[in-house]
Amino acid sequence: MARRPGVGCLWLALSCVLFAAPVAANEATEPSSAEPSATELIEGLLSGRAPVGGPFELTDQTGHRRTDADFRGKLVVLYFGYTYCPDVCPTELQSISLALDRLGAAAQAVQPLFITVDPERDTPARLADFVSSFHPRLIGLTGSVAEIRKTAIAYRTFFAKQSNAAPGDYSVDHTGFIYLIGKDGQYQGFLPPGLAPDAIADAIRTRLQLD
Repeated sequence: MARRPGVGCLWLALSCVLFAAPVAANEATEPSSAEPSATELIEGLLSGRAPVGGPFELTDQTGHRRTDADFRGKLVVLYFGYTYCPDVCPTELQSISLALDRLGAAAQAVQPLFITVDPERDTPARLADFVSSFHPRLIGLTGSVAEIRKTAIAYRTFFAKQSNAAPGDYSVDHTGFIYLIGKDGQYQGFLPPGLAPDAIADAIRTRLQLD
């Protein structure tokens, strides 16, 4: 799949968020003043003081509506990103895919999910093309802007569309954590961006043993 060069995803680590200016975004994806800021979302996640996760209903790459309940009984490995991301998102998804390969038969108990933060461009058809480049069991999910933002906020994920580009030719700044959700649907923890596949596999293996 061709991806627009020269624009990368932004890993919004806490140190960056605390000192960075607010990201400009157009009205379609700009957080409202009533929503938590990037700093609030990430501080809540890293401190463990805020609730993380919750129910969602989105559309998968085949056009079917899926809810969080559909994945009960599996350890869910969840990543937020977007298909036009030229570097970070594909790298993270490749690391997750390789981690699942490292697990062998144990990976059957794991469900990888990819939720777009660019629902305006990431249609089910585009998601289907994108996820086919990674693990065969990877499910891509999209929805309305409101549905995506509600889900992202529940998982303490910040995203904002940059507006300094032509319409349809923009990047989306977003946090890059990997979330682990237990077989009962309860949030178990997160993994930071940039982990090697072996480290991701070790973390998943540990969670499977505890679950």
